[in-house]
Amino acid sequence: MNRAVVIEDNPRSARLTEKLLQRAGYDVTLADDGLTGLRTVLETRPDLVLVDLGLPDMDGQTVIGVIRQRADLQHLKIVIVTAWPEERAREMGRAYGCDGVITKPIDTRQFIEQVGVVMPPGERLH
Repeated sequence: MNRAVVIEDNPRSARLTEKLLQRAGYDVTLADDGLTGLRTVLETRPDLVLVDLGLPDMDGQTVIGVIRQRADLQHLKIVIVTAWPEERAREMGRAYGCDGVITKPIDTRQFIEQVGVVMPPGERLH
């Protein structure tokens, strides 16, 4: 089973993302701020991290930067999930070495397909 950490401060968005990922067979852990998200990533060693860019304690770019600086986390697939304009979010994703970008509001009919482009269901990275 794929393990995912969702770093999202909006409770409704977090729960929706969690529900969609669980239905697709992911084991999901939620974090509602950047620091908690980083701790969770270090503790759970997920395969996939979905990060909102606008977090209350530190921005998503900082979270992604910390993950990408760690050699032991280089295998992680990182997807930005944001309400930022799509082109700006894609630029940010390229700049920070992300594997994908999903814009909000998420389309519940396409969300798992969008995640699957980055990490096909059942694929394990470690």
